[in-house]
Amino acid sequence: MKKPNILLITSDQQHWDTIGAFNKEISTPNLDRLVREGTTFNRAYCPNPTCTPTRASIITGMYPSQHGAWTLGTKLLEDRHVVTEDFSKGGYRSALIGKAHFQPLRSSEEYPSLESYPVLQDLDFWKNYKDKFYGFDHVELARNHTNEAHVGQHYAIWMEEKGCKNWRDYFLAPTGTMDPNLTYKWPIPEEYHYNTWIAERSNAMLEQYKENDESFFLWSSFFDPHPEYLVPEPWDTMYDPSKLTVPSITPGEHDKNPPHFGLTQQENPDFSYLKEDQTFEVHGYHSHHFYHYGDKHRITDEHKAKQMAVYYGMISMMDKYIGKILDKLDELGLADNTIVVFTTDHGHFFGQHGLQAKGGFHFEDLIKIPFIARYPGQIPQGEQSAAIQSLVDLAPTFLSFCDLPIPRTMTGVDQSQVWLGNKEQARDHAICEFHHQPTTIHQKTYVNERYKITVYYNQTYGEIFDLQEDPGEINNLWDDPAAASLKSELLLKYVWAELGKEPIPMPRIWGA
Repeated sequence: MKKPNILLITSDQQHWDTIGAFNKEISTPNLDRLVREGTTFNRAYCPNPTCTPTRASIITGMYPSQHGAWTLGTKLLEDRHVVTEDFSKGGYRSALIGKAHFQPLRSSEEYPSLESYPVLQDLDFWKNYKDKFYGFDHVELARNHTNEAHVGQHYAIWMEEKGCKNWRDYFLAPTGTMDPNLTYKWPIPEEYHYNTWIAERSNAMLEQYKENDESFFLWSSFFDPHPEYLVPEPWDTMYDPSKLTVPSITPGEHDKNPPHFGLTQQENPDFSYLKEDQTFEVHGYHSHHFYHYGDKHRITDEHKAKQMAVYYGMISMMDKYIGKILDKLDELGLADNTIVVFTTDHGHFFGQHGLQAKGGFHFEDLIKIPFIARYPGQIPQGEQSAAIQSLVDLAPTFLSFCDLPIPRTMTGVDQSQVWLGNKEQARDHAICEFHHQPTTIHQKTYVNERYKITVYYNQTYGEIFDLQEDPGEINNLWDDPAAASLKSELLLKYVWAELGKEPIPMPRIWGA
């Protein structure tokens, strides 16, 4: 039998509870289809709640503390081993369509970046780009979320080829001319939206693989629902804000949490004690009473409901184009021999715990993610599993399914037998890292079947939550005398987990 193909479909910054099959307030018919035809893993976690570190983990099978792209504004160094090299050796073709974000928006002599200005917007360069990119045989890239000025690369080329000569009208200065005061409704026609581009170009790759009878690893990497909260009509008004259940803070819930949690609820908090490096933004360390994407303004209850409605609209629109890719698999007769995984890079706050977007707050809303795997006739259909997953496991699991060797550099675990329903679990915990300043913002979370513990570098504060008795994560047990033995136990288990994820680059081959 021919080895299976791999289709990885990812969104960007999607809350775990935004699939219609489990949340009746949102419509996602195509993700619901994957739920019916595959297994949903409801205990999946990201290895880091920001883009570059987690995306680098997906292709290396290593944690951010191991592959080196430890935070935003860093890069995955080109000497790191990536799973695309293994697919290439195994006779597979590989492609990435959409968002990579393996490199920063700025380049330096020591750390050059192809995803940076000005090469980002050198369309002639990208028209002629034929080199491999982190082992991918073919890439078509963009870097903007919604109307960001970072637009360029293959997406801008495609818009021009489609006849959208005025594409700069839909993006912010200095690249474009869009009014920054426009909110919620993005005036770009749907036919020129990047969802359309990703689906169309992904389907073109599928047609090419079919025609050439090639086994493939295709990553279709969507940009939504990452803020700015903008989506073309009619998706911006698809949901009535007054009919949505908008999350909110529980009064007093941050009283037992580390100080940066409570500061987010102040009007003018002082986070300077954590800003070790004053040059760059620190995600999430500001007042969450104000909206910090685009123009800063106070977030009223009305704003929260509307933002949530547009966030849902972004997901529903993306779902439509995910459906086009799934339909193309069927049309080409590839579905039965293709493993499809849908997930995201990390979660999102839209009011939970009084928080917005992301930051150093390892609640389930941010680190737990949607995760569905489908392989007709192999992965059980319509099932839900509580087996813990991590995005760091994707690379070794894909290689296992394709009967390809798993490199020793990979520290994720092979989940193939769990996905097939032959094994209850492949790991009993997940680890999530957040390292956003050299020492002052450096934390790790260990989460197992019931408990979660978060520790901070050089700090005596932390978090412990009992996810069984306190699923909303309201009652931090860190300083609770009654939880002292639990704290000791979880700290020990966390240390074991850290020891257990160290790579072993080669086996011991002799006594000395």
